[in-house]
Amino acid sequence: MGQTALDRFLRYVKINTQSNEASQETPSTPNQFELGKLLVEELKAMGIEDAEIDEHCYVMATIPSNIPADHPAYGKVPNIGFLAHLDTSPEVSGENVNPQIIENYDGSDIVLPNDPSVVIRVEENPNLKKCIGHTIVTTDGTTLLGADDKSGIAAIMTMAQTLMENPQILHGTIRICFTPDEEIGNGTKYLDIKKFNVRYAYTVDGDLPGELNKETFSADQATITIVGKDIHPGTAKGIMVNSIRIVGEIITRLPKDMAPETTEGYEPYIHPYVLEGGVGKTTLRLLLRDFRTPGLEEQKEILRKIIDEVKMLYPKAEINLETKYQYRNMLDGLEKHPIVLDNLWEAAIRSGVEPYWKPIRGGTDGARLTEMGLPTPNIYTGGNNFHSKTEWLSVDFLNKTVETLVNLVQIWVEKY
Repeated sequence: MGQTALDRFLRYVKINTQSNEASQETPSTPNQFELGKLLVEELKAMGIEDAEIDEHCYVMATIPSNIPADHPAYGKVPNIGFLAHLDTSPEVSGENVNPQIIENYDGSDIVLPNDPSVVIRVEENPNLKKCIGHTIVTTDGTTLLGADDKSGIAAIMTMAQTLMENPQILHGTIRICFTPDEEIGNGTKYLDIKKFNVRYAYTVDGDLPGELNKETFSADQATITIVGKDIHPGTAKGIMVNSIRIVGEIITRLPKDMAPETTEGYEPYIHPYVLEGGVGKTTLRLLLRDFRTPGLEEQKEILRKIIDEVKMLYPKAEINLETKYQYRNMLDGLEKHPIVLDNLWEAAIRSGVEPYWKPIRGGTDGARLTEMGLPTPNIYTGGNNFHSKTEWLSVDFLNKTVETLVNLVQIWVEKY
C-alpha cells in the first residue's frame, strides 16, 4: 500500500526550506537540497527511473506515456508538466515545524498549543466552515506550516504514485518539476524549459478546491535606502541625521488605501515588508503589485514623489530608490491556449468540485513560465493562511487535489 498524501506532507514540512532573499546563490538555502534529494529518492522508489536533481536544486522526473499503440490518442497527447516549489516563505520561521492533526474538525476556533495567543478564528477564516468533519493540519503556533507549497508537492507525488501503481489509468507523458526559491521570485531562474520538454503545464500552488487561477499580479520589488549621519546622541544637535526617523516619514506617507490589509480582488497594493538598519543607514524593501502592468510604473511614481517630499524635510540625507522586475500577469498568455484551461475546469468538475476562476493576489512559477511561452495555470492544494503561524491544511481537500490531477491527465487523453 502506497503512502497517503498526508504521510508525505507531514514528512516534507519537517524539513525547513525557507528561502533567503539576501542570498546570491540558487538555491538560496541548502536545506532545499535536502528536500529535493528526498523527493528524487522517493520518485525512484516508485519506479520513475530518470528522477534527478541538478546543481541549482531543480528536481525533474518523467512518467512515460502508457497509451497503447492501437488507441486513437496514441502519439497525439502533448507532454504535460506539473510543478510545485520546494521553498517556504522567509517571512515566518519554518524551523522545527510541529504539525498538529485535528480529526473530525467540529467548526470551532482552533487554539494552537505552543502559543495559545495564536488562534485560528472561524470569523477570520470562513473557509473553515467548509471543513467541518475534515481532518485539519495546523502549526503549533510558533512557525508557519509549509502547506505553501509542500501540499502541492505531496499532491504531485501522490498522483505519481497513483499512476505508477495503476497502469489502467491512461495518460500521456507526464513531467514533474520541483523548483527552488519561488517565494523570493526566483523559482524559474535556472529552469531549463527545453529540458522540461512539455507543451503545457500546471503549478499546484493554490488555495481551496474550486479555486482555479489563470491570472496573477504583475510584480516588482522596490528598495529604498536612506543614508543618514550617526553621532553620539549627547552631541547630536544640528549634526545627526537619523535614517530611522526618515524611513518612518516615508512609511507614513504610503497610501493607506493601497495596502495589503485594505485591498482585495483586483485592487493593487504597495507593501513595506522588510526594514533593516540603524541611525546611519536604513533599508526598506517593498512589494509592488498590480493586475495592470502599467500600474507598477504608477506605484513607482508614488514612491518617487514621497521620496522628494521627505528629501525636502531632510536635505542632508541621501535617499535612493531601486526597483527590480519580478513577474507579470499570466492571463494574456493563457487566453491564447484555451485547451489548457478547459481541461483543468473539466477535471475539477469531474472531481466533484464547483470550479471558479479567481485572480491570484500573488504569483506562482506559472506566471513566469507563461511569459516564457509555457502556458501554466494554477491548481488548488487545500491549504489556507499561507505565510503565517495560522496556516492550515484540509487533508480532505488535499486528497481532492490528488483526485483532480489524476482526472486531468486522463482528460488530456480523452481530448485526442
